[in-house]
Amino acid sequence: MNEIRTQVQFIDIDEDMAGQRIDNFLRNQLKSIPKSMVYRILRKGEVRVNKKRVKAEYKLEAGDVVRVPPVTMEEKSDETAAPSTKLNKVAELESCILHEDEHVLILNKPSGTAVHGGSGLKFGAIEALRALRPQARFLELVHRIDRDTSGILLVAKKRSALRHLQAQFREKTVQKYYFALVMGEWENKWKVVNAPLLKNEVNSIVRVSSNGKPSETRFKIIEKFEQATLIQASPITGRTHQIRVHTQYMGHPIAWDDRYGDRRFDAYTAQFGIDRLFLHAANIRFVHPATEEVMEINAPLDSKLENALAQMRSTK
Repeated sequence: MNEIRTQVQFIDIDEDMAGQRIDNFLRNQLKSIPKSMVYRILRKGEVRVNKKRVKAEYKLEAGDVVRVPPVTMEEKSDETAAPSTKLNKVAELESCILHEDEHVLILNKPSGTAVHGGSGLKFGAIEALRALRPQARFLELVHRIDRDTSGILLVAKKRSALRHLQAQFREKTVQKYYFALVMGEWENKWKVVNAPLLKNEVNSIVRVSSNGKPSETRFKIIEKFEQATLIQASPITGRTHQIRVHTQYMGHPIAWDDRYGDRRFDAYTAQFGIDRLFLHAANIRFVHPATEEVMEINAPLDSKLENALAQMRSTK
């Protein structure tokens, strides 16, 4: 097994890097080494800030100079190396970028692409974007959406932008709207669903439970079909699989949901060419982290879902 020994680094901390803990900073700088080694070199005093030893909880300030010691790490195998930009799935993401500036990148993520690698996946959207933008010093996910859900994904290009945007998510000032095709006729009166959600940490299945966390989703009917309804869903809270579980709880699961769906509905929608989860992050509104302007971004449905809806309209 080949090993690589890095050189000592001296990193000048600017305003964008300031405010983060030294241990988190090092983990981002030394992504290929285990977390335990980061804390070991901190404890041993090999990491210095302004020529002084610091503890893991030290928060960096603008003007600090960080000495990152040389470390020995395993050479990346082909499975963990950055994905090639020549791979079709990686190259296609370039055409999926809805907006990009110095602070933020907004992607219309395709269904079937995970937001990040892991659990047997060689790479996800964030690894692919880093391969497409090798000159970018910083690219981090602001939030996550399910692998099979398509639509808007925010990526920060500066740490200050990441902090700003994540604060908006925590304060629930970001407005997100999804399109979902659900089974049967959604009632006009069902405008808000408040149902606490509990996640099973073993299999990640989520269910409605009085022991769960408070969860709220707001719904609006977009279009009714013979055996289905196209709805707009806006999650007020951000629980795992929230929209998928809330629609199932109301007796109207989403088309082609492999965890919470209904195979009878899948068979019905298959005749219109649907073969993937019909859940799409279609619209987002947030405050730009640099300009403070309110931004509204729309992500179009892919052609397969648009064609399916057109076919369903013809059968009304």
